[in-house]
Amino acid sequence: MGSEHSSQTETHLCRVAVAILNWNGLVHLQRFLPSVVAHTRGEDRVFVIDNGSDDGSLDMVRSVFPSVHIVQLDVNHGFAGGYNRGLDALLSDWDAEWLLLLNSDVEVTPGWLDALVNAANESGWSAVQPKIRSVERRAEFEYAGAAGGYMDRHGFMFCAGRLFDQNELDHGQYDTDRTVFWASGACLLVQTHAWRLVGGLDEDFFAHMEEIDLCWRLRNRGLTVGATARCHVYHLGGGTLQQENPKKAFLNFRNNLFLLLKNDHRPGIRWRILFRQVLDGAAGLRFLLEGKLAFVKSILNAHADFRRNRKKMMGKRQKEMVSCKVLAAGADSKGWYGGSIVWAFFLQGKKKFSDLDTDRFA
Repeated sequence: MGSEHSSQTETHLCRVAVAILNWNGLVHLQRFLPSVVAHTRGEDRVFVIDNGSDDGSLDMVRSVFPSVHIVQLDVNHGFAGGYNRGLDALLSDWDAEWLLLLNSDVEVTPGWLDALVNAANESGWSAVQPKIRSVERRAEFEYAGAAGGYMDRHGFMFCAGRLFDQNELDHGQYDTDRTVFWASGACLLVQTHAWRLVGGLDEDFFAHMEEIDLCWRLRNRGLTVGATARCHVYHLGGGTLQQENPKKAFLNFRNNLFLLLKNDHRPGIRWRILFRQVLDGAAGLRFLLEGKLAFVKSILNAHADFRRNRKKMMGKRQKEMVSCKVLAAGADSKGWYGGSIVWAFFLQGKKKFSDLDTDRFA
């Protein structure tokens, strides 16, 4: 297993390895790969990591995009497992300074890689995302990442440009380079040595929130994550699972609990986990009142799976705390929101990131 264009004995050099994970994504690759190939030049290379597709997508890549390198896996290992195995194979043939995790349904723009690398180098970030807008509503921020990710005191994730399901229009209101809590896996540039330091993505997540887990582990080791407005990309969204999908709901509710237990090393984690489960119960009641029984079942199954895996996640938490023992003292506190985003959004009516109290951010 390795890049089809690479020799088994020679290691090649590149600045950025753009890695697109594919599983039966022929339609997405036909639509979005042309922009990636057109705007990836010089020392940068494009790779498609294939998760055992059988829809002819690899044949299309070989014939239409001969410059694209292919890493072929035998079966679908999920988002985390696919990237871990694919990038291991890629890095056995290529010496890349940076890795760019890119969803197959992302349209990129001219100068995107130079902008990301320069912003990261100038700010000292180990990972960075661009502004992410919607493909279909091109002036609007896209759900998955928008202008950079944040975390509230209870472990709820939100973005500059997107609170819950409210996406803002991009008026340039977030056109500054900022250190954030997490960056979106839809378009995530990460230093190769940082990727190796934390061991890549956690495969127990399978899909959804694994990039937030990655960013949190980087932060716990004293590294920083950023969002830059020097470039933007367009994301279709829902390329893996649609937003209104019970399977995605299951993964999101379960993985959020995984995130907290594994990475939140502040005292009182048991109470925070319990509080989150109570809030999840409130969300389940709302789904019940809306007649969305499949989503109620998703929450119940998510909590059941969390209980089954709690001991395993506690073991990972303990290992993380040992790994971060020395470096955690230098962890950047930026990106934390000291308030409750649930309270601010639903009870105080704060529907935009700019409505939040700035003095509540670390």
